Amino acid sequence: MNFEAVQKIANAVLYEGYMLYPYRPSSTKNRQRWNFGTLYPQRFAEAQQPPEAFWLRVECLVDASLDARLTVRVRFLHLDPNQMPQATKAGNWVEGVERDADTEHGICDLLGKSCAVNLLLGSLMGQMTLSAKAIDGSLIKLGIELANVTPAESATREDALRYAFSSAHLLVGIEGGRFISMLDPPDQFQQHANECHNVGVYPVLVGEPGSRDKMLCSPIILYDYPQVAPESAGDFFDGTEMDEMLSLRVLTMTDEEKAEMKSADARSRRLLERTETLPAEHMMKLHGAIRGLRRVRQQEGE
Repeated sequence: MNFEAVQKIANAVLYEGYMLYPYRPSSTKNRQRWNFGTLYPQRFAEAQQPPEAFWLRVECLVDASLDARLTVRVRFLHLDPNQMPQATKAGNWVEGVERDADTEHGICDLLGKSCAVNLLLGSLMGQMTLSAKAIDGSLIKLGIELANVTPAESATREDALRYAFSSAHLLVGIEGGRFISMLDPPDQFQQHANECHNVGVYPVLVGEPGSRDKMLCSPIILYDYPQVAPESAGDFFDGTEMDEMLSLRVLTMTDEEKAEMKSADARSRRLLERTETLPAEHMMKLHGAIRGLRRVRQQEGE
């Protein structure tokens, strides 16, 4: 399964909240990273009071033939100081390393059973469990669970983050079938959709509007067929379309603040360089956009 067409929106999820304005490690809001989508090592997570998350679960519906094939891609960021050159470290700040792995399965091999897959993701270990249950005709309920089973001993949250799956999410694709929207299912599937139980992430349709062969299981709230704003020149690590405001705020930073931003992280350095060289005409495009117009309610007699 080729996920290239949805890579941009998947990367927006991957780096959502990665480094927040004012994009400096010394900023209070950047001292505790990733308040969502983090799967800690199981031993650490279960020892906390209350327990932290070390697993996620997806349940969704697919209309598929028995010869359909399922692809699941695990994606997350790993705060691995061993992978980063010394020049990119600023205090306790460590750049995120992208980790991913694909697994492929025939639907017929999953029906009525569960299949466990061990994943080696850099120096981290994950376990994925997949299952499929026939509901009615060609309608199938899929279950996918991902757990961080890295055998790490961590005394503090900061230590545990070095072994965590940060901003963890899944891309799921089907060949020989069609996913059912979990946000707006057809009436005949509504009850079955209500019975699906998702933990830590939620599946939405992605790709061209109307396509139903890919889902993004996201730790942040999204709608079906999410899109990155076409006016955006690049990632600000904030998915709320505040590019104009953030661009202007970055341009007003002091030389000392910009120097820290440059030295901390390669991505923040590129963000600064891109913003400082943004043409005036592109900045004007950020100043409001109409996505589309539709009638909210039909009045009687109209």
